Amino acid sequence: MKKIFKLLSIFIVFALCSNIVYAEKSFDEKKKDIIAVYNSNNTEEAYKMISKIPEDERDYEIWYILGNLSQDLNNDTNAAFFWQKSITMNPEFDKAHYNLANVYLKEKRYNMAIREYKTAIKYKKDFPYYYYNLGCAYYAQKEYKEAKAAFEKAIRLKSNEANFYYNLALACKHLNDNKGLTAALANYDKYKEQEEQ
Repeated sequence: MKKIFKLLSIFIVFALCSNIVYAEKSFDEKKKDIIAVYNSNNTEEAYKMISKIPEDERDYEIWYILGNLSQDLNNDTNAAFFWQKSITMNPEFDKAHYNLANVYLKEKRYNMAIREYKTAIKYKKDFPYYYYNLGCAYYAQKEYKEAKAAFEKAIRLKSNEANFYYNLALACKHLNDNKGLTAALANYDKYKEQEEQ
């Protein structure tokens, strides 16, 4: 019984000391720790660490991570709220705009998704998935010409992604662009085969 009591006492002291040490760290040190824990896929621990930071002391990256954590827990409503807070603090943070756009796309709020994808692109012009998802939003609204242009831009940035060609082929089909359709399907087959090897 004494051993159990002693072990329990040591554990309590350790837990209290680790909380004190954490509280004494600078915000940048805490954020670095949170990002490391989040990147190791320990979502529960990352959430606990963030909850120790008062809301008025959180920066745009912390709100962004909270959005990602919420999405990991299948709570798109909270995720969107946290990404909006991130954007409010840093309107040029492309990743928050992109993730928010993905929620809007999933919810079939295409105009809002398009607006957010375009904003993400404004701040990071060379990320192919921004254009690809923009194309998907246009395609969902039957704006095939705009979808085609977005898929083509995604392909110029990353030419070996089979799904880019597949969706380009769909847009070409709706535009009666048989030459584009044939070329897109040929590239789709080529890159799909490479992915499967």
